[in-house]
Amino acid sequence: MADTSPDNIPFAISAYTPERLRGALRQMYLIRKFEEGAEDSYTRGLIHGTMHLSIGQEASAVGACIGLSETDKITSTHRGHGHSIAKGADVGRMFAEFFGKETGYCKGRGGSMHIADVGKGNLGANGIVGGGLPIAVGAALSAKRLETGAVTVCFFGDGANNEGAFHEALNMAAIWKLPVIFLCENNKYGMSMSTDRSTAVASIADRAVAYAMAGASVDGNDFSAVSEASEAAIARARAGEGPSLIEAVTYRWRGHSKSDRNRYRSKEEIAEWMACDPIPRMVQMLSDHGIIGAGDAARIEAEAEAEIVQGIAFAKESPAPALSDVTRDVYTKPAA
Repeated sequence: MADTSPDNIPFAISAYTPERLRGALRQMYLIRKFEEGAEDSYTRGLIHGTMHLSIGQEASAVGACIGLSETDKITSTHRGHGHSIAKGADVGRMFAEFFGKETGYCKGRGGSMHIADVGKGNLGANGIVGGGLPIAVGAALSAKRLETGAVTVCFFGDGANNEGAFHEALNMAAIWKLPVIFLCENNKYGMSMSTDRSTAVASIADRAVAYAMAGASVDGNDFSAVSEASEAAIARARAGEGPSLIEAVTYRWRGHSKSDRNRYRSKEEIAEWMACDPIPRMVQMLSDHGIIGAGDAARIEAEAEAEIVQGIAFAKESPAPALSDVTRDVYTKPAA
């Protein structure tokens, strides 16, 4: 039996209402089902190109976004489907984008790696490693200059922490005390390169000290741990105390992309991390504290599955862009 004494109550249980916690679980299931639906659609030839799945990383996306409003911003990565859903994206429009349809978020022109939903504060995924870092700094600078009170969460992977853009972005954000949270989803591999071989510091969060900002490393498969660190960083940002760096240590179950043959990881390593699945851990926490009862998790999972089925159907039935519009929204027209 879990220890539910007052001294052992997880942050999330005391910080959020039961309704919000059930909503967070639903989002985690929705992300998992979306990724599985995307993978199946790719296998069936409905999606062309490639994609980068975040199965196993659901807690970091939802935990980081639960404290944000629609006016707050995020920047995302090539592995950004979960971030989009955590920020409130419609899965039907996401699938339509994957399928290259006119009803997609970018009218079928962006695909898996470039979904943006500006209305919900998602400034877009980015196929460039580390590409979202300077964009997040720009969004945070705008918020500070305009005094909107908005914060920006910048998602990036462990591979990006060795890019020049990472260091430039953190330095500038610290100098100007910008309201931005740099959230590194450290899934242990940049492409096929282990962080043990690519990164000099033991913890990416240790790099915060070089830029005089708060840094924290948390279990990225623990929704409560991610949300606790994120809420603290959001509070600092809103209070004018500047940026923070959070490292969410997690793991992607699939290869880097659909073309990755995944030969650099052992079956034992993958199995060990799969045993740390963030969704059952979330279910257990909510069950232990009476937030969900018997059968609730299965019902929430079924609802998420049904939404994915509807989303795929919407994408299949949506119109393809007309050939005559091939350059629309892609190239700008010169001024008359």
